[in-house]
Amino acid sequence: MKKRTASYKLAIILAVTLCANSARAQLTYPPETQKWDADQLGNHRAVLQVNTDQKEVQVTIPWRNRWVEANQQVIIVDSASNKQIAPSSYLWMNTESGGLRFKPVSGKGVYYVYYLPYQMGGRSRNYPDAIYLKNAVSAPAKVVQQVAGNSKGVTVARFDAVDKYNSNDPMEMIGTVAEVNSFVRRNGNTAYYLFPELREFPIKMESNLPQRWLMKGKSTSKLEGKGQKGEFYAFQLGLWSPKQELHDIQISFSDFKTNDGAMISANNLNCINTQGTDYTGKSMTLQVDVPKDKVQALWCGIQIPENIAAGTYHGVVTVKPKNAAAKQVNVEIQVSNASGEVSSVDQPWKMTRLPWLNSTLAQKNTVVAPYTAIELKADSTLHILGREVKLHASGFPKQISTFFTPELTEISSKANKLLFEPLHFHFYNASDGKEIQLKASGIQFQTKSEGEYRWTAKNESSDLTMEVEGTLEFDGYMHYVVKLTALKDLSLKDATMHIPMMPDKTDYFMGLGQKGGKRPDQLSWKWDVAHKNQDGGWIGAVDAGLQFSLRDEHYSRPLNTNFYLQKPLVLPQSWGNENKGGIDIGLKGKSVLVNSYSGARELKKGDVLYYNFNLLITPFHPINTEAQWNERYYHAYKPVDSVVASGSNVINIHHGNEINPYINYPFIATKEMKQYIDQAHDKGLKVKIYNTVREVSNRVYELYPLRSLGTEVFSPGKGGGYSWLQEHVGKNYIAAWYVPQFKDAAIINSGMNRWHNYYVEGMNWLVDHIGIDGIYLDDVAFDRVTMKRIKRVLTKNGKPGLIDLHSANQYNKSDGFNNSANLYLEHFPYINRLWFGEYFDYENNKPDFFLTEVSGIPFGLMGEMLQDGGNPWRGMLYGMTNRMPYQKLTPADLWKAWDQFGIKGSKMIGYWSPNIPVKTDNDKVLTTVYSRAGKAMVAIASWAERDVAVKLAIDWEKLGIDPGKAKLSAPLIPNFQNGAQFKPGDTIPVEKNKGILLIIE
Repeated sequence: MKKRTASYKLAIILAVTLCANSARAQLTYPPETQKWDADQLGNHRAVLQVNTDQKEVQVTIPWRNRWVEANQQVIIVDSASNKQIAPSSYLWMNTESGGLRFKPVSGKGVYYVYYLPYQMGGRSRNYPDAIYLKNAVSAPAKVVQQVAGNSKGVTVARFDAVDKYNSNDPMEMIGTVAEVNSFVRRNGNTAYYLFPELREFPIKMESNLPQRWLMKGKSTSKLEGKGQKGEFYAFQLGLWSPKQELHDIQISFSDFKTNDGAMISANNLNCINTQGTDYTGKSMTLQVDVPKDKVQALWCGIQIPENIAAGTYHGVVTVKPKNAAAKQVNVEIQVSNASGEVSSVDQPWKMTRLPWLNSTLAQKNTVVAPYTAIELKADSTLHILGREVKLHASGFPKQISTFFTPELTEISSKANKLLFEPLHFHFYNASDGKEIQLKASGIQFQTKSEGEYRWTAKNESSDLTMEVEGTLEFDGYMHYVVKLTALKDLSLKDATMHIPMMPDKTDYFMGLGQKGGKRPDQLSWKWDVAHKNQDGGWIGAVDAGLQFSLRDEHYSRPLNTNFYLQKPLVLPQSWGNENKGGIDIGLKGKSVLVNSYSGARELKKGDVLYYNFNLLITPFHPINTEAQWNERYYHAYKPVDSVVASGSNVINIHHGNEINPYINYPFIATKEMKQYIDQAHDKGLKVKIYNTVREVSNRVYELYPLRSLGTEVFSPGKGGGYSWLQEHVGKNYIAAWYVPQFKDAAIINSGMNRWHNYYVEGMNWLVDHIGIDGIYLDDVAFDRVTMKRIKRVLTKNGKPGLIDLHSANQYNKSDGFNNSANLYLEHFPYINRLWFGEYFDYENNKPDFFLTEVSGIPFGLMGEMLQDGGNPWRGMLYGMTNRMPYQKLTPADLWKAWDQFGIKGSKMIGYWSPNIPVKTDNDKVLTTVYSRAGKAMVAIASWAERDVAVKLAIDWEKLGIDPGKAKLSAPLIPNFQNGAQFKPGDTIPVEKNKGILLIIE
C-alpha cells in the first residue's frame, strides 16, 4: 500500500506543477513539435522506472483520466529497444488507475505505458476519427486489493503528454471516489456545493470533480482574483449536487466596494449562463438546470470601470436554485492600474472578450451602401434602390417592379412588372367547397425608417381572421407574419397562397429540387424536410425576379454544408400540415402561378396557424463591372511581392497558414497578420481573411465558457472526430474540419446564437487593430441579421469591407439538395463577389445554369470559377475568370488581354440582353460584348455538340463602328487562343466546349 500511496502522491505533485502552466497551455503557437507519433500511440503515457531483474513486474498507474474504460488497451514501449510489449495481464482498468503486469524485455530501464492509444479512421485526413483500441478481454472494473501495488523496484516516474496542449491539466485530473466521499463527509451533507474558481482554470469536466478542488479538503465560499482598470474580469462558480437535480438556477450580485467606500455597481456584473442578449439584440433569460452528479460551470464577470480607484473590492454572489436554499460566495478582486500597453480585449486568454457574446454592435438597421433610404410614395408604394412595392389593402404586394436595364448595368425609368395580379390567399371550406371571403381593413404603417417599413392589415370573415404584418427593408427583403385564427370549429378543404407572375419575368427557376436554369413548364413539389433543405425557390428573369420561402413561427435555420441531415428544417405546421402541403408552378390563364398549398385540415375555435413567408426582390443592384475588372484575387498566403508580380491586387488569406492558423478564429497570430497586411497596404494591395461561424477551432480561448452554455453555441451531435476533441471536449458535439499541420480540429456551430455577437465584435476588432479589408466566406451559417451587422463594421469610416462568398455545390444528399445561390440569396445584397466553385460542373451544364447558379448576374453580382480551373471561354460570357495562383491555368494571360483591350470603362452587354449588338447564327454559340467608343471585345462560347464555324450578325450602329473601316482580330492569348485576323462576313471557327475572343475596331 505504501507504493500505491507514493504513486498517488506523484499524481498530486503533477497536478500542482501543471497548475502553474495550465493558463497559457492553450496559447502555444505555433503548435509544439510532438514528442512521439500520437496517431500510433495516443496522446498520453506514464513513464515507468524499472530497477529490478524480475522477469515479470506489476505496476499501478494512477492516471486519473475520465476516458479510460475497463476494456481500454495499453501499449508498452521499451525505451532501450523501442519495441512494443503487450501486457501479460490487465489486473484492472478504470478512470482512476490501471493495474498491469508485463515482462520488461530489456531488464532495468525506462518503459513507457501509452494508456489511450487509438487508430485513425474517418472519411479523409480532414475529417478524421480516432478509434480507441480495446482489449480482447476486459479487466475487472474494480481494483483487486490483494494484487494492487507495484513490484519492488518499479515506480511511476512521471506522466507525459505528446505536447502541452494535449496534457490533462489540473481541471481534467479526476478526483477518486474515495476523495469525493471524503470531501462530502468533511463539508456537511448539503443539497449542493459551490466551487469558486479563477478564470485561469476553466471548468472542463461535466461528470467528474477535479482533484484540484478536492485537494483543498474544505469547501470554500471565497474567491480572490486580480484585475486591472478597464478590464472585464471573469470568474467561475462550479455547481455540483450529489443528491438531486437543481432547477432554474438564479444568480444575483451585490455592489463591489472597497473599505474606503469606492464602489463598482452590481450592474457591472453578469453571468453568461443565465442572462444575455441574443443575436438580434433582444434580451435573453436562460434557464439553467443541473442534473444530479453533474458539474455546471457558471461563468460570471465584472466590468471594471476605467475611472475607479485602484484597491481591493469586495462583493457577494448569490446562487439560488428554485428547489434548494441559496448559497453565497464572497468575491474579492484586487484592482490595479492598467498597464496601458494593451486593452482588456487584447488579452482574450483572460476571457476578457466574454462580453462580446452579448454585444449589440451594428444592430441598428441603418442603410448600407449602395442602397438608398426607403421612400413612401402615393398609393402605399414603397421605393427602394431600383425597385418598388405597391401594397394592397390586404397587406400583401399589389405590384412589385424593378427598374434595371436588360444588361443590368444601370437603373432606368422603365418598370419591369413582376406580378400579373396581387399576391393573395385562398381558404376553402370543406363543407361546400366554397372560398371563405375575407374583407380587408386596409394597411396601417407601424414603423417608418430609412432602413425598414413595417405595416399591419386585418382580413376578416365570420369564420376566420387573417392578421398580416409585413416588413420591407432597404435591400429588397420582405418578411410576412400571417396569423390565421379560427373563429369557430372549421374544416378547411385547402389553404393556398398565390403569386401570379408576368410570364416574361419567369424565364428561370431554381430551388424545390430544380437546378438553376430554364423554368420547367410544370413543377410539382412536396415537403420532405428530413432529407431536403427546401422551403422555397427563386423565379424570375435577369432584370426582375422573386425568391419566396415558406416558414412558420417555429422556423430554425438548419445546418448546411455536409451537416444538413444532422439538423434539418422543421416542418412548418401551417404550410407542411403533416406533409399534405406543397407547391405547384405553371401557366394558369395568362399568368405563371406559384401556388403554395397546405391541404385539408380541421380547426377548432381559437386555433392559430402562422402562414409566414419571405420574399426577396432581385436584382439587388446593378452589376459592378468596374469592380470586377479592377479587383483581381489572389487566394493564398504568399509573399506580397509575388502577389504584385502576378497582377493580383486583393489577397485572400485562408485559414491553415502561419498568420491565420485556426479556422474561424483569427485571433492567435495577430502580430504576424498585421505585419503582413501593413506590408500589402504599402504596395497598394487589399487583404481579406477567412472568417465565418459555421464551425470554430478547438483552439478558441473561450472554448469552455462556450461549452458551459450547453448546446446554445455548439450543435449537439455524436461526438468523435480528432483525438483532442474526444479527450478534452468529450461528448455531444459534431466534429468538423481538421487541419493536420496545425492540429486544428473544428466543432460545428449550432446555428443562430450569441456567438454571432462575438463574431461581429471580432470583425470590428480586426478592422480597427489588424487593418483587414474584408472577409472571405466559405459557405455561411448565419442569417441576414448578422450579415448586415458585419457589413456595417467592415465598411465603417470608408473602409472597403469586401466580402466574397465561396460555396461548394450544395445539390447533394448531405446538403439536402439545395442550390447554393438559392440557399444564400439573403446574403447577396452584401456580397461583393461570388466564387461558386467546388463540385460545379462547367462542362456539362447549359448557359442558363451558368447564369443562375454560378455567375450571380441576375442578382446584381459577378463571380469567378474554381473547379478544375473552370471553362475560361464560357466564363468570359459572364465576365468570369478563375483565381490566382494555384490552378494549372491561371487568369494572368486573360487579365493581360483585358488590359490590352481596355476593359475598364467598357459596357458589358450579355447574350441575355435584347440589345446585344453581336450574335452568331448558331443558337448554341453565344456572345457577350464589352463595348467602348470605337472598339468592342466580343466573347464567343460554344455549347454545340461539335466544332462549328459561325457567322456574326453585327449591329454596327449599336457598336458605334463604321463597318467599312472595321477590323476583326483574335489576339494571341497563351493557353486560351491563337492569334488570327478576320474580315466582316468571315466565318469564325469555334471549337467544341470552347470559344474565341474577338476585338472589333
